[in-house]
Amino acid sequence: MPVASFDDLYRAADDARLMTPVAVAGAADPTVLAALRAACDRGWVQPIVAGREIDVRRTADACSVSVNGFEFLDTEEPASAAVAAVCSGRAKLLTKGQIATPALMRAILDPAAGLRTERVVCQIPLVELSAANRRFLMADTGICIQPTLRQKLDILQSAVELAHALGADCPRVALMAATESVMESMPETLEAEEVRRRWRAGEIPGCIVDGPLSFDLAFAADAADKKRVGGDVAGAADVMLFPNLLSANLTIKAIMYTADCRFGGVLCGARAPVAFMSRADTTTTRLNSLAIALRLASQRSRQMTEV
Repeated sequence: MPVASFDDLYRAADDARLMTPVAVAGAADPTVLAALRAACDRGWVQPIVAGREIDVRRTADACSVSVNGFEFLDTEEPASAAVAAVCSGRAKLLTKGQIATPALMRAILDPAAGLRTERVVCQIPLVELSAANRRFLMADTGICIQPTLRQKLDILQSAVELAHALGADCPRVALMAATESVMESMPETLEAEEVRRRWRAGEIPGCIVDGPLSFDLAFAADAADKKRVGGDVAGAADVMLFPNLLSANLTIKAIMYTADCRFGGVLCGARAPVAFMSRADTTTTRLNSLAIALRLASQRSRQMTEV
């Protein structure tokens, strides 16, 4: 099965109505407040807002968004306060609001008071292109600048786990490069070959891995047919694992701003899911990210119960 659509995720969150406590770092922004209001009204979340309360309330008044039912953590350090709420168990999710990524990442990765684990923290968005009837995850689009082979394997594991949470029993993973040929002059193709070797050896369970593959081959079945590239992943990738932040970020931004698509993203590798995209996001994209984070949190909760 492919990964879930945003409509699927919205229906699941609407039906569950868990009112999951979510800590929000930086809510003095109209799109952040509108998304929190909508998610609260739908029964998705109970917002715990970290930041200067006077600024949040002033912004809410200016954009006519009610903050009734919101809990406030009045602080000059919204990132640290929001992370602390998750660490204490007061909140189950973390959401990036109108706050710079470095400030939030410092709080998340703080060795004493953060959400760090032994896993690599990475950003994984879900992209949905209705016209092409395609949905896929992309990693890592926002955090790890030049991942090592070990880090790529870790990011791959997080992406596969997220794909499982989104309903793909055996996600198809494309190891992205500019070409499907393995070339000494392109180190990312050599690493892709090594990752694929490890998958064939049974070291990467729960998925199908192929690569190196260029974007057209990972995305479009007709491109794979024309170039005579076979396999289960070509033209049908559920996960695209990029060689570095540059290639991943340029690709996701190009899709976001030029294609008719829906998207949202989360941070994986931390102790709790983090709804995490750009400060320039719309209200809808923030809701999309929350829907993904809620599904991931629900999956983790089920796994802990089963253990």
